Amino acid sequence: MDSAAAAAAKRVQIEKAHNFMRQYRDPESRELKKLSANQFMDVWAHYDKDGNGYIEGTELDGFLREFVSSANATDISPEAVTDTMLEELKSCFMEAYDDNQDGKIDIRELAQLLPMEENFLLLFRFDNPLESSVEFMKIWREYDTDNSGYIEADELKNFLRDLLKEAKKINDVSEDKLIEYTDTMLQVFDANKDGRLQLSEMAKLLPVKENFLCRQVFKGATKLTKEDIEKVFSLYDRDNSGTIENEELKGFLKDLLELVKKDDYDAQDLAAFEETIMRGVGHDKHGKISRKELTMILLTLAKISPEDEQ
Repeated sequence: MDSAAAAAAKRVQIEKAHNFMRQYRDPESRELKKLSANQFMDVWAHYDKDGNGYIEGTELDGFLREFVSSANATDISPEAVTDTMLEELKSCFMEAYDDNQDGKIDIRELAQLLPMEENFLLLFRFDNPLESSVEFMKIWREYDTDNSGYIEADELKNFLRDLLKEAKKINDVSEDKLIEYTDTMLQVFDANKDGRLQLSEMAKLLPVKENFLCRQVFKGATKLTKEDIEKVFSLYDRDNSGTIENEELKGFLKDLLELVKKDDYDAQDLAAFEETIMRGVGHDKHGKISRKELTMILLTLAKISPEDEQ
């Protein structure tokens, strides 16, 4: 490496240490360059310092300071963004990008903010969440081909390949690029770093529009009505058979489990939960839930006794 190249490399290292975002801006226009999947992962890992899946608190402050100051043609320090400026910036920024209004940036929101390879961006599906956890469980069954209770790297690659096929983009993506996308998605969503995706991790990659059971009505704040119960029943009884079964039942149990376990559950948790719930309604043999049994579960969930309801 000649002395000029060495000096340039050293300058990039200093800039990177001083302001991580500066390396991704065009030196002339100061516009952000299009990030590869690996570069996006580097940005995410740099700012999500505690690895909890969110850029929040001091991480978010640091990101915003560097994001703004890196756009400046002169090498100003991130600290040049005053606290007052930061608060105003955060308010505008979160209004624009914090879609779920939780006061923090998740991976999907960052993917909308940073310019990225179009094909990689497609894999985040933030414009097209699943209708319900029933659809999620059908996809899970389709891609967990060895029934291991996990989506391993090869199964995830097949899932991503099919997503790109669906978007008519698969011909634009080489096998090497698909492997890169798979590795990146694993790094992003594999929270416990075991090299595969468990149920709760796949649920982050493939979000559902809404967990209906999270609504306040199911938390004892108000009385459940027949309409509420009917709405829930029709949400899960997708084939209108009059019972909730198979993937419908698994989807319902996944939503229930999310209320209890939040961000960390796997297929074994779901199976144990199913056994408990089915035993609780007194029908642990047939693997189906009727309207009456669903009503019992929802009343228990809302801590309203059947006598009160009547």
